[in-house]
Amino acid sequence: MLPPADATGQEARPAGEERPRAREAGVLIGRLPTGPLNAITDVPGVRVGHRTVWVGDSIRTGVTAILPHGDNVFERRVRAAIAVGNGFGKLVGLSQVNELGELETPILLTGTLSVFRAADALLDTLLSLPANADVRSMNPVVGETNDGYLSDIRVRPIHPEHVREALRTAADGPVEEL
Repeated sequence: MLPPADATGQEARPAGEERPRAREAGVLIGRLPTGPLNAITDVPGVRVGHRTVWVGDSIRTGVTAILPHGDNVFERRVRAAIAVGNGFGKLVGLSQVNELGELETPILLTGTLSVFRAADALLDTLLSLPANADVRSMNPVVGETNDGYLSDIRVRPIHPEHVREALRTAADGPVEEL
């Protein structure tokens, strides 16, 4: 039986059993202790939003937005650096962050072949803000997670409304893991 569709015609994620988090399964990342939530939102001001996209049996993907603070990131840029652990992936915005050492947009993460659509939607969204009316150049940062084993990545199912929802729903506190 398929889960019910939402207002965009996309199916909601079916309810399932709780999975253990990586640390609970014995995977230790780094040497420092975690914060109280064991999440990026343990860093004061950082917010995370997500839009899951599930369609039939062929699409299991989404887009995650990481906002470093609650203000316009272009106007109040954040010092940043990027360390590449796997040079095989897609990452829009790498060279400017490495050269200037700052982040001027939220960070998005999405499926491999949706990176470029997500970057375009992020730019459209941020350039439409009244405070950014005179902006002539902006460097979006969008990275990939290869979900090709879960999804037909050739469909490239991420649309602007998914990016806007991930940005709009960004919040501090626990980060939902699906």
